[in-house]
Amino acid sequence: MPDLAERFAENPLLTPADITPSAPGLKVECAFNPGAFRYGGRVGLVLRIAEFVPSTEEILRVPVLDPKAESGIRILDFDRNEPDADFHDQRKFDYRGVRYLTSLSHLRLAWSDDGINFKADPSPMISGEGPLEAFGVEDCRVTQVDSAGIYYLTFTEVSLSGVGVGLITTQDWQVFTRHGMILPPHNKDCALFPELIQGEFACLHRPSGVGLGGNYIWLARSRDGLHWGRHDCIMRTRPGHWDGARIGAGASPIRTDEGWLEIYHGADADGRYCLGAVLLDLDDPSQVKARSHDPIMEPTAPYEQQGFYGNCAFTNGHVMDGDGIVVYYGASDTVTCGARMSIDSILASLG
Repeated sequence: MPDLAERFAENPLLTPADITPSAPGLKVECAFNPGAFRYGGRVGLVLRIAEFVPSTEEILRVPVLDPKAESGIRILDFDRNEPDADFHDQRKFDYRGVRYLTSLSHLRLAWSDDGINFKADPSPMISGEGPLEAFGVEDCRVTQVDSAGIYYLTFTEVSLSGVGVGLITTQDWQVFTRHGMILPPHNKDCALFPELIQGEFACLHRPSGVGLGGNYIWLARSRDGLHWGRHDCIMRTRPGHWDGARIGAGASPIRTDEGWLEIYHGADADGRYCLGAVLLDLDDPSQVKARSHDPIMEPTAPYEQQGFYGNCAFTNGHVMDGDGIVVYYGASDTVTCGARMSIDSILASLG
C-alpha cells in the first residue's frame, strides 16, 4: 500500500537550532514529538525538547533535575570504561544496575498563524518537578473534552522510579494546574478521547508487561479524568509485522461516521517506527472494527531516516483540516515535521 502522508514541502518545521537552551551548559539536541491544538486562531505545538551536556570519549555527562542544585539541574558523570555498564543505546544506558537517560526533556510551546511556520517560546512551558519527574517530562498529548474550554495535557513523567503518565490542565495557556501522576509505571502514550462516552472519560494508554504481556494498547475509563479503571487490552503487537515489537496511541481519537479513528505508532523488531490506524466502535471503543495491515506512513524522507534515532516517524499531535488531518510528528527523534492525510483514504485502507 502506498504511503498516505502528504509531507509538507517546508519540512522540517522546527529543528534543534530553532530552540534556545533552557540553562547555561545545556545543548538542545532534539525538538520533536509535539502535541497539537488550536487556540486563539493559531495552531500551537507542545514540543518535547531534549537537552544534553557535552561529554568526552572517557566521561558521559548526564543532566538530571535536582531542586538542591543552584540551577535546579545536577550533572552526573559516568565512566564509559565501567565494566558493569551498557552504553550501546544512545538514548538510555544501564550503569551498575541502574537505568539512566542520556538527555533531560521538558515541554515548550511553539505558535503558528498558518500551521506551517512556527516560532518556539524562548523558555520552557513545563519542566520536571519533584521526584517522579527527576529525569524530565516527555511526549505531551493535548485534548479538549466536549469542547468545554479545558485543555487536558497528558504526558510522560520519568524518574528512577519508572515511567508514568502525568496530567496538567489549562484554559488559557498561561496558568497550568498539575494533577500529578494519573497512571503509574510502567505506562505512557496516554491519549484522551475528545468526548465523554456513556458519561465517562475514556483514554488509550500503554502499560508494559514484564515477563507476560508486552507493549500493547489498552482502554481505560474514568468519571473525573483523574481516577482510572475498567481497563481493557484492545490491541496487541503482531510478530513479524511492521508493528511487531511495540505499539502505542498517537493523539486523541477522531470521531467518524464509521467509528473512532486512531492513528498509532508501531515499531518492528529492528526498531523502525511507522504509523498505522485503527477503527474503534463509537459506543464501545474496546471493540476494534478494523486495523491497518500495512503502515499508512513510513520513514522514507531523509529527515525521517537520519538523525538521533533514525528510521522513525512518531506522532502524538494533530489538528483537523476540513475533511482531513494535519499530522505533526517527530522525525528520527530529532526534528518536528508536518503532513496532511485524508480521513477517507485512511478509512479505505483499513483491513
